Amino acid sequence: MRETRSMSPTPLRRATLPADLGTILEPGEAEEPILTPAVRRAMIDWMAEIEARDALAQAGLKPRLSALLEGPPGCGKTTLAHHIAARRGIPMLAVGAENLLGMYLGESEGKVAKLFGALEQSRSEVLLFLDEIDAIGGKRSNATDPGGSVSARNSMLTVLLRRVEQCRTIMIAATNRPDTLDEALWRRFGLQITVDLPGDDERYAILKRYAAPFRFDEDLLDALTDLTEGAAPSLLRQLMEGLKRDMILGRTPAGIDAADAVAAVTSAIRPHPDYEPPRLWTAGLPDGFPWPPSRETSREPGR
Repeated sequence: MRETRSMSPTPLRRATLPADLGTILEPGEAEEPILTPAVRRAMIDWMAEIEARDALAQAGLKPRLSALLEGPPGCGKTTLAHHIAARRGIPMLAVGAENLLGMYLGESEGKVAKLFGALEQSRSEVLLFLDEIDAIGGKRSNATDPGGSVSARNSMLTVLLRRVEQCRTIMIAATNRPDTLDEALWRRFGLQITVDLPGDDERYAILKRYAAPFRFDEDLLDALTDLTEGAAPSLLRQLMEGLKRDMILGRTPAGIDAADAVAAVTSAIRPHPDYEPPRLWTAGLPDGFPWPPSRETSREPGR
């Protein structure tokens, strides 16, 4: 079930961090994610834990400040991390592997040290988001390494482990390949949370969100929900935005039915070949659903 409480974050000062470290995302730019009940509960509990820092200290405990989000691509791990930052009214620094990997010996370790050093010196609170952490935190290798690349990766991992353990800012990392992560790095995170493919309720909510400003028939939304089992949120968004785009640009001929409109979109977007396509892509939408949907009109102020 989605939490209905609205999010009205109050941004702190804009973070002053070197531009080459990553991308700063402000609280006002965040979108509320549609989460499974288990993930939502875990996030709410974690935020409450961070707020209860003083109460925990009285019992000799500290709040966990780091979380590892693992799960299939396109399931909203970045959106979730940004939402957490926004709920605290702070910016998020999104750092990808490309921001930390260097071409020369010792360059990657230097970039990791620069990142965490800048966070330590920052005057404003920032949430650190490490995307695709498996690219920089893979398992150690003992393979023969004439070129030194394995040794360099192991050296970078050592620096990363130390910096992650010492980090005192809220930190979230994401991976689509948890099996490739170094075991010691996995243990450095206070929470390990699976952000999986959406269930029926979540798919319906995602489809309805991205249907706006059009009013899709409820039976049609129910059918799309059933036929998109196994689809990631990113694919569901592509589907609905494709339908809206075709309607707005007049690509759907007069008299076309919903099945043909959906087929036109699914022929141009597909899930990754590594994943089994949902039934909407293999069986299509049955005939008989009303089309096109009506468009909501905004009311004039005061009416």
